[in-house]
Amino acid sequence: MEDSAEEFSPRNAASRLASGQSIQEAALHVGSLSDPTSDLEIFSKEVLNSLISDNLPPTPNNFSLYFDRILEEKSESLRRQIGAILELENDNEDEKNIGLEKTLKQGFSSVKSILQLSATLYKNMVLMEKILNKRREEIKNIPSIGEANHVLSALSNDVTKLSGILNKQISHMKDLYGDTATIVKQVENETIFDDQYGVYNKRYLLNKLSQETNMIEEFHHKSSLMMVQLSNATLALINSEKAKGLMVRTVARLLLKTSRRSDIVAHYGEGIFSMMLKHTDAENAKRAADRLYELVSSSNFFMGEQEIQLQIAIGISELTPSRSIEETLVGTLDAMYASNDEKKYHYVVYND
Repeated sequence: MEDSAEEFSPRNAASRLASGQSIQEAALHVGSLSDPTSDLEIFSKEVLNSLISDNLPPTPNNFSLYFDRILEEKSESLRRQIGAILELENDNEDEKNIGLEKTLKQGFSSVKSILQLSATLYKNMVLMEKILNKRREEIKNIPSIGEANHVLSALSNDVTKLSGILNKQISHMKDLYGDTATIVKQVENETIFDDQYGVYNKRYLLNKLSQETNMIEEFHHKSSLMMVQLSNATLALINSEKAKGLMVRTVARLLLKTSRRSDIVAHYGEGIFSMMLKHTDAENAKRAADRLYELVSSSNFFMGEQEIQLQIAIGISELTPSRSIEETLVGTLDAMYASNDEKKYHYVVYND
């Protein structure tokens, strides 16, 4: 294909720089590209040209910096147009982080109050012990029953007063504990990470699937979803829950190893993992599945003296706006389950 017909992208220019071309030569090549068709493409080309003219490599960080800086100089109309496009990628992470930070601060405040109240309760209990010891010594030196009754009456009043104070403090602590438990639950509901397997969680996956489906509807590219779990044949060889957990974590680690930076690897639940492959059609997803299968199969697991070759079941589907996220997930899971019986390929592709 002629150079002039090559698709425009920052990566093309970066690869030309890496291959030994000077920045000026790369800039000439960029200028010879076919004309962009959308406002975003036209603006992106301007950003790239500005980067190269300033003798800077078009890395993602540099591109993002120049993108924002140059966009500020454009008309309000163009800023609105490009902003509307970028909103499809905007996940309001800053607002979510601010909300999460506020919730965490509330939680820290509640925990601090509980600790302070616990310290006060401890001091009051110590005070109670001192009062009891004092009255005990007083009783030892009392010659008559009448005076002893007087001391016991005073002790009863002391205990009653302190008991009332302690009951109020305990009730307050119960309320604080309930508030703190609610806050912890809110924070848990906002988390995006599965710390057991070191990948994203289901909540984050569903959010990204919805976001990517909207992007596909707008820009008409292709992305795919892959569901993965240990095969039935492998699971049948495992009697120990501990060994099973170690094998599942191995699958998670290998998924991360084979994924690209743009891919989303998440734990869907019960040892099932998902990988959303952005800008990847079904054919390329199949090749990714083959690579993953070979990588996992080459990882043997030793359980005592028994050596187990890990095998996985894989389901694949393309994301499409024509069906819901739930339909895509169910279809991909069904494909994954069906792949346990597949002999020729290492995966099954879900098609409507």
